[in-house]
Formats: sequence, structure tokens, C-alpha cells
Amino acid sequence: MKLCYDLRAGATIHNVKVKPKAAVLNMLKRLDKIRFRGPKRDDFLDQPESPTGSDTECSDEILLRPRPSIRDNDEQRDPAGSGTLAVMQDLRSESERLNEVKGHLEIALLEKHFLQEELRKLREETNVETIKQELERERSRRLDLEQRMSEVLKTRCEDSPPQPPHKQQPPAANGTDKQQKETVCYRLQNWLYDRFGVYIEDFRFQPEENTVEAEEPLSAKRLTENMRRLKRGARPVTNFLRNLSALSNWHSVYTSAIAFIIYMNAAWHGWAIPLFLSLAILRLSLNYLIARGWRIQWSIVPEVSEPVEPPKEDLTVSEKFQLVLDVAQKAQNLFGKMADVLEKIKNLFMWVQPEITQKLYIALWVAFITSCVLPYKLMGFMIGLYAGIKFFIIDFLFKSCPKLRDKYDTPFIMWNSLPTDPQLKERSNATVLRRIQPVVSRSSLATVPAGVTREEESSRSHSTKKGAFHEIFNLPENERPLPVCENGWRCCLINRDRKMPTDYIRNGMLYVTENYLCFESSSSKSGSSKKNKVIKLVDITDIQKYKVLSVLPGSGMGISIATPSTQKPLVFGAMIHRDEAFETIFTQYMKIMTTSNPET
Repeated sequence: MKLCYDLRAGATIHNVKVKPKAAVLNMLKRLDKIRFRGPKRDDFLDQPESPTGSDTECSDEILLRPRPSIRDNDEQRDPAGSGTLAVMQDLRSESERLNEVKGHLEIALLEKHFLQEELRKLREETNVETIKQELERERSRRLDLEQRMSEVLKTRCEDSPPQPPHKQQPPAANGTDKQQKETVCYRLQNWLYDRFGVYIEDFRFQPEENTVEAEEPLSAKRLTENMRRLKRGARPVTNFLRNLSALSNWHSVYTSAIAFIIYMNAAWHGWAIPLFLSLAILRLSLNYLIARGWRIQWSIVPEVSEPVEPPKEDLTVSEKFQLVLDVAQKAQNLFGKMADVLEKIKNLFMWVQPEITQKLYIALWVAFITSCVLPYKLMGFMIGLYAGIKFFIIDFLFKSCPKLRDKYDTPFIMWNSLPTDPQLKERSNATVLRRIQPVVSRSSLATVPAGVTREEESSRSHSTKKGAFHEIFNLPENERPLPVCENGWRCCLINRDRKMPTDYIRNGMLYVTENYLCFESSSSKSGSSKKNKVIKLVDITDIQKYKVLSVLPGSGMGISIATPSTQKPLVFGAMIHRDEAFETIFTQYMKIMTTSNPET
């Protein structure tokens, strides 16, 4: 494209000659190739190592001629100046497209530079040379192994049985004998290795691998499924124990009588062990038939089929909490029973209860001396008869007559009298309190002034931090807290009749006397009883355990008390010793009601 213009001030452009647009179209085609990364991208003439090219790096086909002189402009001046505006617009659009082409070229150069840098980094990371060296090593090793294999095959071919030597060549005969001996030893060694090599490899010592199993995260669904699996797995054992208990209790008289006669006959003739083995074989045979599809069911006690609930997929948050709590309660009770059994066995052998362990010690000595004196056949006969009589007759009498069992069933008495670890801890704490109590009483008697009775001193001792107990609650002097709640139970009073937040919830201490239920607010001033609450036990119309927030798990930590003076029941919440407080209030309330109304 040729451009001729006048540089004089105020002169207008009269003539513009435009070349064909082939150069621009060619540039756009190349730009498209760069943009889509075609296969002929390397045909461009660019600088590979300079990502920042100058603005003058363009195609040579687009040339701007030097500015012509004023005379040339005057000669080429077009009198018709009407088309100059359209030409200028085309010129501007062409220049904008050229600038765009130049920008895309710079972007392409930058991309090429970055790709070259990435290729160089990848070559450095892969370490092609080291891989080539390792490949050469493996090839050399392969060639060595092939060479060795060929040598071994040649030696085996040479080790074929030689021809019998001639008598005229004694030296050659000696050499062949040695070679034959070596081949025989080699063959014998190979035969032994092929025959017993697998078993020898099994006795090779190897270090143990300490594998750490990955622990699964806590899941309500997984926890319930494991509990169901445990229940299903323990069902055969529980059914077997239930059948044994039914036999001992004579649940079915005919079945227990037949079993007793068969067992005593087998024990009398010394066939007790073959009887048990035959019963085990019979049980396995029945299980095989059941597995094959036979419907065989024999049980002394009828089995109760439990309804199987289909597992729910979409559970709410409260349902998940309740599900986890149910499973956790079952697991807690199961683990508690197992812990009690293990702790009793441990305490039995550790002489925690000496009089019980002494009986076991004497019984073991008697059994040891008897086993040394009497023959084993006679001992087996005696043990078999005693086991049958104990299982079918003595246990039946003890279970039918509990008083007889409590007096004469020695194993039952020993087992029940064995303590667990929590019971031992409670006993030790009780003994410590018994030792401390006389010392405290002596010190208190020493500090009592003369002329003061015991009742006055006891009533004076029951006082809160803010003053005497009866003064704070405006009660008679004989009203004082029960021994269970001398220090009070910390709680918060929720009065739902009030609307102000300060009156709605109050923190304080709860006391129970013989006739009153007293709540001392922590925000009340000394000597002031406006925020304190006193309720007569006789006025209580309803008392029950209460759960303040139903969203939280558990049975709650509150007590709801209804009186005629309040529209809504008062709630004492956030009580750590809720159960103890409830039992105390309820028993005192029932005591008052029975004394006031003996007929009810």
C-alpha cells in the first residue's frame, strides 16, 4: 500500500494509492496457524531466544515508502477529494489489523520461548542419559546370562554317560571315573533340591513385618452394622446355652428325662467322652443338611424370631443421635458385663478376697492329691457321675428354691461375693471416710463453746455463704438441708412465666429440707430473699425428670416441678446430680404425703 500525503499545515490529502491486500491476508493466514498451533509453525522467521521482539519485527512484504517531497504531492494531488475520507477509514482499519497481527506475533514468540524452556526442564528431569546407561547394563547382564546358560547346557551334554573304558588305557579310565563321580554328585544334588527344595525354603527365617491396620472413622451406620453382626454371630452360642439351661430346668420333662438317662448310662460305662463326640458329629451332619437346603429345626426352647427392620438411608440429625445412643448403650452394658467377669476372675486369683481364694486353694490341693492317689479311670467315673447329678438335679433344686441356693450353693455364693474394681474403690473410700469422721467430730466438739447444745450447733453449722440458712429463706430455725444436699446442688431455675431474660433464667443452688424445696439465687444480695425461691413440698402437684433441649442427646439434666401458684411448671436445669436430686425430692415428697394422708 502506497501512501502519499502533504505535510504542510492545513493541506488536505488529495491522492492515495492502495496496493492489493494480499500481504495482509497472508499475514492473517499465518496468524491463524500460530493461534491453532498448526504443523507448519516452524516455517516462521522469528527469533527463538528473544521473547520480546520490537515493534519493527514484521513481514517484509508490508513496506512503507519514504515520505515523498512536496512537489510529488502537488503532482499527484487529486482534484476529486470526496473519496479521501473513506480511504482514511480503510487506512486506519488496516493499521489496527497490523497492530493486532504484531501483538499476536509477540504472543507466539513468547509461547515458543516458554515451550522451549519446559522442554529443556523435562529433558533435565527425565535423565535420558542415565536411563540409557541402565538399559545398556541390563543388556550386558542379559548377554552374560545367555552365555552362562549356553555353558551349562554344554556341560550337561558333555556329562552324558561315557562309554566303558578300554583296558589298554588306565590313565583315561581314572579321569572318566572322577568325571562320572562328579556328575553323579551333581545329579544327586539337583534331585534332592528338586524334591525337597520347596520344603527347605519354608524354613527360611524372615523378619516379621509390622503392618499397621488403618482405623476406620466413626460412623453411625458402621457402628449399628457391627452391633448387628455381633448379635448374629453370637446367636448360635446363646441358643446353645438356652437349650442347656432348659435341659437343666426340666423345661421339657420327657426330653430332660431321656437326656439324663442316656448320660448317666454313658457315664456309668465310661462312654461319656464318646457320647459328646457323637453329639458333635451329629450336630455337624445336621448343619451340612441345613446348608444343602433341608429344613431341620430342633430346639428344646422355641426360638423367638425378632423383626428385622430395614436400614434407613435418609436419617435426620436427631435420629442419628438416637441411633448412636442406643448402640452406645448396648455396647456399654455388654462391655460392663465382660469387665465385671474379668475383674472378678482377676481378684479371685490375686487374693483380693482372702476367704474366697482360700477355698479355691484348698480345693486345688484336694484335687491334686486325689489325682496322684486314685487311678484316672476311677476319677473320670466319679467326675462324670457328679457332673450329671449336679447338672440335672442339684441345679434344678437350687433354681427352684432361691433360699436354698443362697445357703448351700458354694460356687454361686463365692462368685457373687467376689468384688469388682469399682466396688473395691467404693469400699476403700468408705473406710477412709469412716476414719476421718471421728477425727472431725472430736475437733468440732473441742471447738463448741460451753452452754451450747448439739442441736443449736448443728442448726448453726448449716448455713450458706451469705448467712444462716433459715434467715435467707425466712424459714423456721429447725428447717435445715438434708444430709444428702448439705452443700446444695448447683443448677439454674427456668421460670417460664417470666418474660424478662434476667428473671427467666437464674443460676444458684438447690436445697431440700424436711418440708421445703429452696433455691438460692447467686445474683441475690446478702440478706435479700427477693430472687430466692421457696416451694412447699405439700404444694407440689407434679414432679418428673425433664429434658430442656430435645436436640441434645441423652435423657436431659433437669427436673420439672408443677405447683398451683405457677401457670407453667418450674424447671431446674443443668443439674449434674439430677438423678440423686430427683430421688431425694420424690422420697421426701412421698414421706410427707403419707404422713399427712395415711389413707392414701
